Amino acid sequence: MNAVKPMPPSGERTTIPVVYIVDDDDAVRASLRFLLESVGSDLRCCSSAAEFLDIYDPRRPGCLVLDVRMPMMGGFDLQKLLAEGAVPLPVIFMTGHGDVPMSVRAMKSGAFDFIEKPFNYQVMLDTIQAALARGVQLHEEAQHRSKRKARLLSLSPRERAVLDLMIDGKQSKQIAHELGISPKTVEVHRANIRQKLGTDSLAQIVQIVFGVKPTGAGYP
Repeated sequence: MNAVKPMPPSGERTTIPVVYIVDDDDAVRASLRFLLESVGSDLRCCSSAAEFLDIYDPRRPGCLVLDVRMPMMGGFDLQKLLAEGAVPLPVIFMTGHGDVPMSVRAMKSGAFDFIEKPFNYQVMLDTIQAALARGVQLHEEAQHRSKRKARLLSLSPRERAVLDLMIDGKQSKQIAHELGISPKTVEVHRANIRQKLGTDSLAQIVQIVFGVKPTGAGYP
């Protein structure tokens, strides 16, 4: 199974959103291409989930217009893969075989919307514009999380140990006693932590830690 590309560092991005169209029906892709190009949208059309995974650019915000029924990997399978990879793309499902249970499943799985074929062009355009706006927001949030995680991972093991005790409310003398180091050394570590995390506020440091929770870093 194709892997989802990871989010890049926050500096490597472009804010121009892109619409991904994934449908194995040539006529549907051509129709959507014509519709979106008529309003100046930047789009990428794919005939399969595998093709989408090959061309997906995590540096760009966007949305995904996704057919439910496709060979090899269907729409729900692709949506599940994207969710597992925390990919910040709102998904608009479309299908020619829609029914109420399928619509409920799509929305419960986190879909942005569900549109049946043949679709109304204006409804599709309005839905895509709303999904793109949400996609830009999700992309910015993901970039902030990536930046915070990178800052945490820049801490040395000793700095992480000091940070854990800082979050527990321990003062420098208590931290020094528990770690078997001098209070002066603790102050040096605290200064390094504040510099690497970019803040002198313990409240903001706590927010950074519990907003990221990097695996293996000793955080709950």
